[in-house]
Order: sequence, then structure tokens, then C-alpha cells
Amino acid sequence: MSTPLSFTQAAFLQSAPTLRECPADTGVEVAFAGRSNAGKSSAINTLTRQGKLARTSKTPGRTQLINLFSLTEDKRIVDLPGYGFAKVPKAMKVRWDKNLAEYLQGRQSLKGLVLLMDIRHPLQDYDWQMLTWSADCGMPVHLLLTKADKLKRGPAKSTLLQVRKVLEEEGLDDLVSVQMFSALKRSGIEELESVLRSWLIDPPAEE
Repeated sequence: MSTPLSFTQAAFLQSAPTLRECPADTGVEVAFAGRSNAGKSSAINTLTRQGKLARTSKTPGRTQLINLFSLTEDKRIVDLPGYGFAKVPKAMKVRWDKNLAEYLQGRQSLKGLVLLMDIRHPLQDYDWQMLTWSADCGMPVHLLLTKADKLKRGPAKSTLLQVRKVLEEEGLDDLVSVQMFSALKRSGIEELESVLRSWLIDPPAEE
């Protein structure tokens, strides 16, 4: 009988500047990606109940490495470099884009992508780029509308429904799910855990 998967057991494994320096492409992993101000590190820390597991910074774009965290011997969470920050030099943007595309489309152990976006600014150009890369290789995506506490319940729910409508119009609703999340209020954790478990314990079948 397998040991129940506990996200609180997450531990830092390795930082890698490129896909080549990542651990061997074995086991199962899920990745977190998003714009540099989407609250990615805060979401990982909230999920794992560890305030300092993923480094947070007041300076968007600080996370320039692929950071990996182990859950079990063969299951991992991957914190991908933030993207879309205007003050990052163009050469660095190009390098990040290349690394992200290579990882999403070439990593066999990757079974799902959590794409984070500020609920006040969903579906920006870079977010669509990530969705396109994922759709091209049949990668399931779970959109996390972060900082839900920044909006009142009515506008937040309206944004959630609008995002779902746009995804349906683009024919992505079978591949992409979406929820609201607040690290500050610790809301949405259970729904996120459920999605991650479905990928890590019963990963999508290969095409």
C-alpha cells in the first residue's frame, strides 16, 4: 500500500538554470508557472504549509532558476522562472522563454501545469503563450486565479466565470481547469490539492 501523498512533506531538492541541469527525467512532477508578480512562491508555501520553502521576493523577476522540491522519492513540484516582467533585459527574456518551452514540451515526467495569474489581470499575452505551448503537447493545465482576497466576492466570482467562458470559446475547457486562490486567506488549498493529486498519483495517460 502506497504512502499517502502529503504536500507538507515537501523539501527543497535542487535549483537548475536550464532543463539540462534538472534531475533525471523519471518519476512524476507537476510545475508551477506564472508572471513574475502572480504570487507563485506564496502559493507553493501555502500549499506545503511551509512559509519559507519557496523564496518570495518584493522584486518581480528575482526567481531566474528552475527550483525543484521533492514530495516523495519519485514525485516532485517544480517552481519555474517567473515571466513577463518588463524590466528584465531582453536577452534574459529570450533565454527564459527558451527554457520554459523546452521544459513544457520536452520533459516526459511532467504531468500537469499550474498556471498562476493575478485575478485582477488574468489571461495576459504571456499566459496565452504558456497555454498554447501546453495545448500543443496535450498538457493539462490548472489556472490559479491568485490574490482573490483583493476583490470582493461578487467581482471575483464574475472574473472566474469570465475566464471559464473564454477558455470554452477557445476550445480549451477540456484541457484547462480554473479556480480562485488566496494565499493570504488560505482559501482554495483543498481544490488545488485535489488537482495535484490527480496528476501525481494517477497521471494522465500518454498520447
